[in-house]
Amino acid sequence: MVSPLLAHAQAKPGAQYRDARAPLEERVNDLLKRMTLPEKVRQLDMYSSAREIMSMHTDDTHAALDAVFVPEKAQTLWGDLGVGAVHDLNPTPEQANAIQRWVISHNRLGIPALFIEEGLHGYDTGTVFPAPIGLAGTWDRDVARETGAAIASEARSHGVHMILGPVLDLARDPRWGRVEEDFGEDTYLTGQLGLAYVRGMQGDTLASDHTTIAEPKHFVGHGSPEGGQNTSPVHMGERELRTEMLAAFEPAFREGHAMSTMAAYHEIDGIPMTADPLVLKQILRGEWGFQGFVLSDLGAIRRLYEDHRVAPSPQAASCLAIRSGVDMQFYDFDHEVFQKALQDCVSSGSLPIKDLDRAVRGVLRVKFMLGLFDHPYVDPALMARTERAPAHLALSLRSARESMTLLKNENHLLPLAKTIQRIAVIGPNGNIARYGDYERETNGKRISILDGVKAEVPGASVTFDDGKDIASAVAAAKQADVVILGMGEWQGVEGEGFDRMNLDLPGNQEALLEAVAATGKPMVLILENGRPLTIGWAKQHIPVILEAWYPGEFGGQAIAETLFGDNNPAGHLTITFPKSTGQLPMYYSSDPSRVHKYVDDDGKPLFPFGWGLSYTTFHYDRLAAMPSKQGDNAEVHVTVDVTNDGSRDGDDVVQLYLRRDFSSVETPERELKGFLRVHLKAGETKTVSFELSPRDLQIWNAQQQWVVEPGSYTLWAGDSSLANLKATFILR
Repeated sequence: MVSPLLAHAQAKPGAQYRDARAPLEERVNDLLKRMTLPEKVRQLDMYSSAREIMSMHTDDTHAALDAVFVPEKAQTLWGDLGVGAVHDLNPTPEQANAIQRWVISHNRLGIPALFIEEGLHGYDTGTVFPAPIGLAGTWDRDVARETGAAIASEARSHGVHMILGPVLDLARDPRWGRVEEDFGEDTYLTGQLGLAYVRGMQGDTLASDHTTIAEPKHFVGHGSPEGGQNTSPVHMGERELRTEMLAAFEPAFREGHAMSTMAAYHEIDGIPMTADPLVLKQILRGEWGFQGFVLSDLGAIRRLYEDHRVAPSPQAASCLAIRSGVDMQFYDFDHEVFQKALQDCVSSGSLPIKDLDRAVRGVLRVKFMLGLFDHPYVDPALMARTERAPAHLALSLRSARESMTLLKNENHLLPLAKTIQRIAVIGPNGNIARYGDYERETNGKRISILDGVKAEVPGASVTFDDGKDIASAVAAAKQADVVILGMGEWQGVEGEGFDRMNLDLPGNQEALLEAVAATGKPMVLILENGRPLTIGWAKQHIPVILEAWYPGEFGGQAIAETLFGDNNPAGHLTITFPKSTGQLPMYYSSDPSRVHKYVDDDGKPLFPFGWGLSYTTFHYDRLAAMPSKQGDNAEVHVTVDVTNDGSRDGDDVVQLYLRRDFSSVETPERELKGFLRVHLKAGETKTVSFELSPRDLQIWNAQQQWVVEPGSYTLWAGDSSLANLKATFILR
């Protein structure tokens, strides 16, 4: 039954907000002025609705594809006020259309719902891509952009409008379980890959059948928690926050025009992120021009009351968050509590109506940009053409191949000869495709290391032992010509909520490694993991170490192709490997005043940022820097020659690092300011160019201003943060 109010609204089809030809802001403002306070507040609430509005046969929302929408449940839950957003539904197109049709017809102004889902490295039943830490290891902007586009396209074909990602936290403490979700430790690299990813997701227009809203998260500083423990306090000043953490997000918003973000759990200097107007209002909106909406992380508003204790009640926490710049709750509080709190605060004046309207505008603006008022439904036939499309599967394999990072190759043991007769694959990760967090290991092709090796060398005898019984594994190794160790991590020892005190190989893997190595057999260690591990013994005793991260559904194929030479590895680390957790925090761009060493350590990492070997060799020469502009608008043109002086074709990642030799505030010893993955044939030389912009050269000075300071600067170019080819330039 349609309410009289709804019938009255439907009798006025000429409202400006219904006119697809009207300017966006005029449509937003016209709709906003027609809304009652309860209708406005409803737009700021997100519902976890799979169990609440569907006939469910299981508690697993991902397995609810045969569930049926139950209008009576929706009426009880939503009534006639509309819906801001729905999450954790993972609908089929038919389900999405049924729900959307009901929502539009059962609220007075016909406002559609926003469907929001996870999609960190693949959407639900779609293509499984490498985890972000592996994707970043490609150092390939095109792969990042195409991955974002593929995930968005597959999600939109289900009727989903927004994906919760990419994650642009800087992973500064590998004890933190969520490192795998990040692009690594570096500001510039994260910013560039994040920008590419957002551009892929959002495309040229959000009204397309193949794009979604991107939501860079967790805003901001979430990757440096105290003790590496998720959601813990973060310790830094405004300079570090601006020059490193915020700078990693800035390109996604200023250049990529990301239309959402997620306010994080933690606090910095006593101010929780969901109650920080400096970050959410002044910087995000005022300085960067953000026009979308801010979603709280799940529980982040509740923590204002329960953990941070900066609000004395759920009502106070809800109003504080909206007043500070949050626009939508992630169903932290009961919907009735949250919605009543906002209405009461507006009525009492403790929540200015301008803050409430700002929040509602952001949500409505996104819905208009997505075309939901004009074309609210998804074509059910689209999913069959889009999900797991051949181009997307090929992209997943390409990304896995490009992410393979060779850390050690003693005596050029790799690539292995395909004539090897007996191969033993040993270890807990040898016969399972490890995908990492936010992805089910029942999805996709699930090509394991064992599967890949068998396919790559079909004439060999390949045996497997999971290593649980070390004696059995040793016996298998003794019968082999070469041993391939599949080791690392898995869900349950890493991922969200799984922080670790140490970074050793979990379980019995260290003992297994040493026992199998004692056989003296040629040996390759394959790591599938989500963060750096303290593998000092392996570096000293195992001849080959290949870091594969969580390489997606084609990971086993990419690994095997790399082992046997069909894929020349060119991945490079985007995060430092420490020798011990006692060195933490450890990242390459620390300030130069960190000069003292431990009495029991030389202070060097196990493997440095940017590290990665190849089956060929590269030589760098003729680094030159030429300032083309001076002053606050300074620009510098940089060139360097790269030669493949080996016998194989291959890729290398050209990395450019900058140091301000002297500055008014302390700045890092060196910072990445440019990178490019290049392919060179054997014997080929290419000249690679970089353009340093004023933003690349600026510092946040003691007067809290962005400035380019005059003086001498040093550049290094090479294929890791240890690059030693140097050039200098002067800015006046």
